[in-house]
Amino acid sequence: MQVFNEAPSGLQVAPHEPRILAAGYQIGVREVSFGQVHDKPSLMLALMSGLAITGTFGHNWDALYDVLTDPERLPDRLALLLCSYTQFRSHHPHLSRDLETALLDAQREAAAQGRQLWLLTEEADADPDAW
Repeated sequence: MQVFNEAPSGLQVAPHEPRILAAGYQIGVREVSFGQVHDKPSLMLALMSGLAITGTFGHNWDALYDVLTDPERLPDRLALLLCSYTQFRSHHPHLSRDLETALLDAQREAAAQGRQLWLLTEEADADPDAW
């Protein structure tokens, strides 16, 4: 599992079990599965599902940013767990770059608001002993 941040590599190793870690710190966890994502429309649907977005959603990067930075829509302490993200990232570099830009911008804005937005990746076939 890895955490997005602004380190030169863009990713850092995080603890193996994010759900337990998040519960211990009283941080809400929302999971987004990238297993069936193959283009921007399916990515937006995966994000809507994982973030439990109901009602209107613009299906674009600005709409995602707005959801992630709206203190009335999401908890003040949130971990966004991106499942099977590494494979998606390798198959869709341009789309993943745009997504990461939106996520990191939202993370910075959440921090400016005094909120926490953790951005984590989890791979289904990861070996826990490798970390």
